[in-house]
Amino acid sequence: MAANEEDHNHGPLGAGAPDATPATKIRIIEDAEAVGETAAAYDYWRAGSGRQKVPGIIKCFGARPDFLRQVVDFSNTVHFSEGHLSRRHKEMIASYVSYLNRCPY
Repeated sequence: MAANEEDHNHGPLGAGAPDATPATKIRIIEDAEAVGETAAAYDYWRAGSGRQKVPGIIKCFGARPDFLRQVVDFSNTVHFSEGHLSRRHKEMIASYVSYLNRCPY
């Protein structure tokens, strides 16, 4: 089957729940390890989101706190603003795409 074909029993190729925790090539900086600008960038995300637990998709930018802040600002402007689709619909689409790609974020 070609990469762009679908398995009609299971949706797009590669779809399905992850079988195991995927290995990552990106160094994830956990909250306990975060210091200096990285800790400040995590706090910046917390202040904007109202949540305390920093998700993996944010932690993957921890090595570049300057870029992390830009990603947060961009996401808030594009992904979380109202438009043709509500935030709820955008979140549902993002979650489903992550599931299809076996992305833990």
